Amino acid sequence: MDREFLYAGDGPPSCHAATLAETEDGGLVAAWFGGTAEGEPDVGIRFARREAGGWSRSVEVARHQGVPCWNPVLYQAPAGPLLLFYKVGPSPLTWTGVLLRSGDGGRSWSAPEWLPAGILGPVKNKPHPLPDGTLVCGTSVESYRAWACWVERTPDLGRRWTRHGPIVLPGHPFGIIQPAVFGEGDRLAMLCRARDAGRIARAESADGGLTWSDAALLDLPQNNSGIDAVLLRDGRLLLAYNDTVTGRSPLNLAVSRDIGRTWAPGPVLEAGPGEFSYPAVIQARGGTIHVAYTWRRRRIGHAALAPDELP
Repeated sequence: MDREFLYAGDGPPSCHAATLAETEDGGLVAAWFGGTAEGEPDVGIRFARREAGGWSRSVEVARHQGVPCWNPVLYQAPAGPLLLFYKVGPSPLTWTGVLLRSGDGGRSWSAPEWLPAGILGPVKNKPHPLPDGTLVCGTSVESYRAWACWVERTPDLGRRWTRHGPIVLPGHPFGIIQPAVFGEGDRLAMLCRARDAGRIARAESADGGLTWSDAALLDLPQNNSGIDAVLLRDGRLLLAYNDTVTGRSPLNLAVSRDIGRTWAPGPVLEAGPGEFSYPAVIQARGGTIHVAYTWRRRRIGHAALAPDELP
């Protein structure tokens, strides 16, 4: 496994919630939020690309004066623009979704597009594309004493939206958030962060995300922190998560051969003291798996591995 820092702290002192995408020209790009500290009014969205000599110096691509930014999500549309979703607001209870577009792989960006009230876009993890081009975006709402996952579908890269859900975890009113959506054709599933259940939750859809089962708990620990998953081209499902119910270390990979019902342990990404969290995982066109994650809130880690390094 190759490891490096895609952001080594050469800008704002605090960073979190990285996202990854592969651009149309085969380049790897990343975004995250950074500033004095999470939730502070100077927090903006930063962006970097991997070049021949390594990762570029990060640049700020979004800042909203006096209001923090949160949770960017990158998505490269096939033969289309690079999309950057993020949230703006004093807190997750009050934030609004925003969308930027780039036609040159992130070298320049459109003006911010504010999403309709009640639509957030993908709240942490990458959208899942259906065969017809519709994006199925896993999102969620964190309200007072109630969390729930939702799905937002857009047939035209964020210009029109429909909202579906809620997807809930029965018996756990504090609920689930930040789903990672995956699947083939119309048969989809999601893995969800759980607030008070101590395990990762999973739900299914048989109609392209229009309707969903209730979520059910898996035999995987959950520490009320972000996760991500990607369905590899060989049919295995890869999960990045913290294999603990307390704290945010270690940071692990796990592999499933039955679309997320049962799991085998994979490599450990980080196991030291401190926080290693909020992973984002993709598979590039050449087959390499890339994982970006928060490294002690001061750096963004990047790990790259081949599929045959997994169990």
